Amino acid sequence: MSRAEAILVTLLVYMGGMLLIGVWASRRTRNETDFLLGGRKLGPWVAALSASASSSSAWTLLGVSGAAYNWGLSAVWLFPAIFLGYLVNWVWVGPRLRKLSLKTGAITLTEVLAGNSEDPLFPLIMKTASVIIVVSFMFYVASQLQAAGHAFDNSFGLGPRVSLIIGVVVVVAYTLLGGFWAVSVTDMIQGLLMVGTAVLLPIAGLVAVGGPGQLMLALQSVGTDQQLSWTGSFDGIMAVAFVVGLLGIGAGYPGQPHVVNRFMALRDESALRSGRIIALTWCALIYSGTLIVGLCARVLYTTISDGEMVFFEVANRLLSPAVAGVVVAAVLSAIMSTADSQLLVAASSVSHDWRLAKGKTTDLKLSRQVMLGVSVVATLLALFAPEAIFSRVLFAWSAVGSAFAPPLLVRLAGYQVTAKSTLSAMTMGAGLTVVLYLMPDTPGDVAERLLPFGLALGISIAGIRGRSESL
Repeated sequence: MSRAEAILVTLLVYMGGMLLIGVWASRRTRNETDFLLGGRKLGPWVAALSASASSSSAWTLLGVSGAAYNWGLSAVWLFPAIFLGYLVNWVWVGPRLRKLSLKTGAITLTEVLAGNSEDPLFPLIMKTASVIIVVSFMFYVASQLQAAGHAFDNSFGLGPRVSLIIGVVVVVAYTLLGGFWAVSVTDMIQGLLMVGTAVLLPIAGLVAVGGPGQLMLALQSVGTDQQLSWTGSFDGIMAVAFVVGLLGIGAGYPGQPHVVNRFMALRDESALRSGRIIALTWCALIYSGTLIVGLCARVLYTTISDGEMVFFEVANRLLSPAVAGVVVAAVLSAIMSTADSQLLVAASSVSHDWRLAKGKTTDLKLSRQVMLGVSVVATLLALFAPEAIFSRVLFAWSAVGSAFAPPLLVRLAGYQVTAKSTLSAMTMGAGLTVVLYLMPDTPGDVAERLLPFGLALGISIAGIRGRSESL
């Protein structure tokens, strides 16, 4: 069996399995809570792995390994940035958000933030949040589809357009069928496949270079001064800004609705405690693994023109065709596990949040229509406005995180925030991120990641009107 045939068989089996899960999940989806939160019955493995996989997109496997290949040692700062985000979410945010959502009956993050439905600004908060989510996730999903194009084109030479269409059809199909249950169970399987690959490939890379010690010695001989520096090309205060900017990636984790909705869907406290251990272990394995892959590739293959293709190149050159097929499936897993969750959240932001703002009930048919609409726009963006996966993902991530994380953190700390301040924080957090994204980059994109977040947090704190009941 040729390499292309082995990869094709692997992918067909994998995609067929995802669609079967969608059919199974459709039988468990009877109402709004089932479709959007899985009936609040998620166990620890499904919750932990689906939350982890949905937060770790193609950016993780392709973008992070590419950053390590291009940047060298300075990319290692991505590990503590992301791990701290996981730690805050699972140790502090998760328990409080689960209790608050149960107490208020909220089934979306927007509902939690909007608070009292009797407040005159409640409809505007819900609608504003919907717009932020839908627009940001269009760009986020576009980056995932672009990565799918890389995967198929690298394996079969199908070309980006055909590849994008294949990827989007599979993701939309099982998400439409089964809603949250389909998304969560498929994400769990995809998370296992991703972490398995992120363990196997760096081991193969380390064996090829002669071990960890030899890797560092070899980097000294092939790396540039910038690639051998822990702060890249920056010195002094700019180096501090670079590190702080990368660490700022973790600040956005509490505000990602496609991630924190797993906390709202957990069945009990025991599931949350077990899920915490699973998620943190997963995070440590997958991010250390992808960084090692990029550094090994820098030593082994110094002429790769596109850093975001490093993951594929290492797999193709070091693994057998059948195993390389699993690696391609793992990349598609990363794509699907994020895209499906974001499509579901975008759908809920319109079908539930926007309609709730108008005093109407959720329309599941509308949810599916919104998914299709976002998928079409994201596909067009990926085809006609391509951009580096790494930067596009972080832009969308920062916009959503800066809009929602600050008011949520204050709310979960036990304080009531005025509706006016919540609306202002959300608008300024997302809006300033867009403005700074369009301006020249700062070291580590520190301005884009921390200024909007800091401003939104300050507005939220200034809007405190008293203590709420303890969580």
